[in-house]
Amino acid sequence: MTAPDFSFRIDATEGRARAGAFTTPRGVVETPAFMPVGTLATVKSLDPAELRAMGAQMILANAYHLHLRPGDDLVRELGGVQRFSGWDGPMLTDSGGFQVFSLAQLNTVSEDGVEFRSHIDGALKRFTPESVMAIETNLGADVMMQFDHVIPGQSAHAASADASARSLRWLARCRAEFDRLHAVEGAPRQALFPIVQGGVHADLRRAAAAAIGELGARGTTGDAGAPVVRPAPWHGWAIGGLSVGEAKPDMYAMLEVCDAAIPADRPRYLMGVGYPEDLLEGVARGVDLFDCVAPTRFGRTGAILTSRGRVNIKRAEFRRDPRPLEEGCACATCRRFSRAYVRHLVAAEEVLGLRLLSLHNVHFLIALMRRAREAIRAGTFTSWSREWLARFHAGSPQNQD
Repeated sequence: MTAPDFSFRIDATEGRARAGAFTTPRGVVETPAFMPVGTLATVKSLDPAELRAMGAQMILANAYHLHLRPGDDLVRELGGVQRFSGWDGPMLTDSGGFQVFSLAQLNTVSEDGVEFRSHIDGALKRFTPESVMAIETNLGADVMMQFDHVIPGQSAHAASADASARSLRWLARCRAEFDRLHAVEGAPRQALFPIVQGGVHADLRRAAAAAIGELGARGTTGDAGAPVVRPAPWHGWAIGGLSVGEAKPDMYAMLEVCDAAIPADRPRYLMGVGYPEDLLEGVARGVDLFDCVAPTRFGRTGAILTSRGRVNIKRAEFRRDPRPLEEGCACATCRRFSRAYVRHLVAAEEVLGLRLLSLHNVHFLIALMRRAREAIRAGTFTSWSREWLARFHAGSPQNQD
């Protein structure tokens, strides 16, 4: 593993909440942090300079989508995903495991990997742990995720056990291939994160975390079959298979299980979770990093994230509303434009309206995590988050979606 380039420091705690710093080759990420999702090497409709201006520290791209178009070989040829996209900060690539779940009608899962039809042209493709490691190495992001098997969050124990066990077997293959690819001179400086699966079953989550820890301590084997032991085997851990259909209390319960089972000296990344209330509940349970497509997806449907809940800008009452989308918000949209104007753009199907909403929503979550960091350092996180969540959940009913 490329240990010298990655480190994690915890600066303050309050309960299980932590404020710290995750160091990568391309910069430091202050945690807890929300990472905007740029599936196709772009956060939809937003310029990298705008993301920097609003305080984004680390963004995501997706190996599945970039492999299909424009091709990971092309991205590597053009300098890697950061240079290709114009984002000069830390970046993470998802392996495509979620697409196995979300595009289930197009794929077949076996022990070797996944055979699927491209959603672009129907061409037959195959992903294996080894091929995904090669794709993510070509993309060159700072952090790359293992290839895992994601199933619906509320799945029965037997199905969850099968998917979790397969994810662990795939992790061992990912680790071996990662080590092989990064042993050569000139390989990108990258970290591989394992993913704790297990659905809503506490025993499976604990077992997965224990197995991942054991694999990290044991390492993979060299050419002669001798164990390769490393002092810092995993530079971060991910929690997957949540926010995929299970009830929120079940998700929060699994975060508590994972908090107790995952080493405290590594960053914890909760995959695919980005609703405001879930971010704060996750921070309270020891999570450091989050990502989700929700803020830009909301923007494309006319929804605004506010401290009083989610608001539909299309409602007639905003036709003459001179106020910003959120009072006191420092985003570029709220500093310059009124609700009435943004509503007009959305009603007229002007692309600027969707862009301005996306800009506000992404800024909202980044700023929320910045405020959480400040509260943890000040020792006020518990009271502040309780008050914030009470206000959010009690948001004006007539404005809700």
